[in-house]
Amino acid sequence: MAVPFFDLTRQFTRLRPALLPELEALLQSGDYAQGSAVALFEEEFARAHDLPHCVAVGSGTDALHAIFMALGLKPGDEAVTVAHTFAATPEAVALTGAAPVFADVLPGTLTMDPRSLERAITPRTRVVVPVHLYGHPAAMGAILEIASARGIPVVEDACQAHGAQLQGRSVGGFGAAAAFSFYPSKNIGAFGEGGAVLTRDGDLAAAVRAIRNHGQTVRHRHDRPGHNYRMDNLQGAVLAHKVRYLEEWTLRRRALAALYASLLEGTDDLQLPREAPGARHVYHLYVVRTPRRDQLRSFLEERGIGTGLHYPVPCHRQPAFASAAVAGGGLPVTEAASTEVLSLPMFPELTDEEVGTVAGTVREFFGRAS
Repeated sequence: MAVPFFDLTRQFTRLRPALLPELEALLQSGDYAQGSAVALFEEEFARAHDLPHCVAVGSGTDALHAIFMALGLKPGDEAVTVAHTFAATPEAVALTGAAPVFADVLPGTLTMDPRSLERAITPRTRVVVPVHLYGHPAAMGAILEIASARGIPVVEDACQAHGAQLQGRSVGGFGAAAAFSFYPSKNIGAFGEGGAVLTRDGDLAAAVRAIRNHGQTVRHRHDRPGHNYRMDNLQGAVLAHKVRYLEEWTLRRRALAALYASLLEGTDDLQLPREAPGARHVYHLYVVRTPRRDQLRSFLEERGIGTGLHYPVPCHRQPAFASAAVAGGGLPVTEAASTEVLSLPMFPELTDEEVGTVAGTVREFFGRAS
């Protein structure tokens, strides 16, 4: 049985009967640019995370950049983040003229290592940017303690963590603000691109609202330089519809992850994702680790099973960030993970039978390789 890594058509088939009439009504209205549907989505997404302010923007990268601009990040400043992430995280820092500095990650969750964070902070550090990677929350308690003691704001990169929780609290509400992405494959995906900023800080939310609209606070008054980071109303309508399913889809992802774990537990040379105490993993990706990653991937692909690599080249090895500083002691966990991580199929419409096929094929590989 062939199993796709991701299949957006299955979700659309389910949503189509209710969603298409909403989109047709929107198109008939002519309300296309950052209109009423965007405002509705902002309300619903904020409510889903129990936070007061949501500002919809054009992408997760836009969200990060707008937050950094609102915080006043500028040339000469530094932002500590991780190298085991998508390039957009340090890229948004670089777009302000500031310099990313890379800390290492924890072996279990591959999220920011607080001890490495301490070694990465310098007198020029102006913000700390942990990433809730693959849907698992970063160690926010320790990270906030370190940053708060130095008066440094924390910005959460939650682009892969819609609905994730730590100690019963939704991610997005721990730091000064959080960035989310609605790229089509995310836990809530747009019909194109989209992003959002969540925050408890009304002043910060107001600054981001101005930045996304060319720095305007009212029409024809530009109080600061900004960008066109507006979300179009079509994406707002799609996301306002989809956010209703966030909890259902999250529970399904968690059930699929539990099924994978039950079928793969005890497989030699295969490390499964783990959920830290007090964390609620939302499994944007189901990422296993093995020293035989490339051979396993080829074995699965030959049998029609899709896989992904997140991420095979860490950011500090990318040409764009080759001059960036790294924490004292280097990034040994990041380096090792980049050669071992493999993402298996994971999306809510995946069937139990398909998970069984993937797991059985993985076990077959290790049985042959032993």
